[in-house]
Order: sequence, then structure tokens, then C-alpha cells
Amino acid sequence: MSFEMLPLPYAFDALEPYIDAQTVDLHYSKHHATYLKNLNDALAKHTELQNLSIEQILSDLNRVPEDIRTTVRNNGGGYYNHNIYWAIMGPNQGGEPAGRLGEAIRSTFGSFSSFQEQLEKAGLGRFGSGWAWLSKRPDGSLVIHSTPNQDTPLAEGMTPIIGVDVWEHAYYLKYQNRRAEYLKNWWNLVNWEEAERRFQQTS
Repeated sequence: MSFEMLPLPYAFDALEPYIDAQTVDLHYSKHHATYLKNLNDALAKHTELQNLSIEQILSDLNRVPEDIRTTVRNNGGGYYNHNIYWAIMGPNQGGEPAGRLGEAIRSTFGSFSSFQEQLEKAGLGRFGSGWAWLSKRPDGSLVIHSTPNQDTPLAEGMTPIIGVDVWEHAYYLKYQNRRAEYLKNWWNLVNWEEAERRFQQTS
């Protein structure tokens, strides 16, 4: 069984003006698709892994044979992380989260604005390429953290709720080196209904 590209839930230009259509097209059609191809190529060598979910594979990389482990870590992570990234954004989104996730964010971080500030700091503090996350620990508590490259919160025993890509390919065509501006504008795209669904799904 091969993994497949999930359909992009909106048009390439739907995230304008915050993320431009060309970036979305290149990011989804080239970068994301390449991670998927490389993942499937690696797994084709080991049929014993092909009935596992991507979450099962990335949660326990030690079960992945050593000859493909790095490839699966990098490309499986890239495939999985981007599935979340596209799902967690959308046109006409933004604002503040309501529901149980909104309550948990405010109780954990003091306020929504404090939460935003800390997540942006995690994204800005990631040297080179990586991600900033809001994840849920096994005990149900929330944490803001960052992972390098295409590493996932799953490998740390956590479940990602929202994730923002801070690889340069996510923003460079529009923002050049202005990662901070990209991160601030990204809040206008966050699909809090999807984030709430992910939060409750892991409860």
C-alpha cells in the first residue's frame, strides 16, 4: 500500500494575500509531492511496513529498518507535517479559537496573544529549517515547541495540533528573509475549527 497526496482543500490562490499562489503551488505540487515519492520509494523495499499508518511509522522510527530509517524520517516527516500544514490553514479564517482548545490555550499560556507571541518566538528561534508547533502531551497538556528539518512531534511522543512551516520554501517568494512577517500574517489563515477537531480527537 502506498501513501497518497491528500487533495489541497482550497485553490492555490485561496491563501492570498498572506501566502501567494505560486508559493502554494510549488510547495504542494513539488516539495510535498517529492517527500511523498521518496517515502513510497523507500517503503517499497520493506513490505512489512506498508500496512502501518504514517503516524505509527513516525511514532516509532526504531521499527523502521536502518537502511531506510533516515529517508523515512525525513520524507515521511515531510509528508505528514505538510498534511497538517495544509489542513490547518484556509481562506477567511484567523481570529481566535473558541471551544475547548481556546479554553486550553488561554489557561495554559495566559492569553491568546501570549500564545501567539510564544509560537512566533519558537518559529523565529528555529535556526535553519524546521517547524513551530502547538502539540498535546500524553497527559493532555499543551506545549509550544519546535522541531528541526522534517522531524515530527510524534517522535517525541506528542500529538501536533497546529504546525507552521518555517522552511524558506514556505515563504521566500513573497517574504524573502522576513520570517517574522510571514509568521505574523500566518495567523490570518489558521483554521481553528480544524485545530479544535484535532484537539478533541486526541482527548
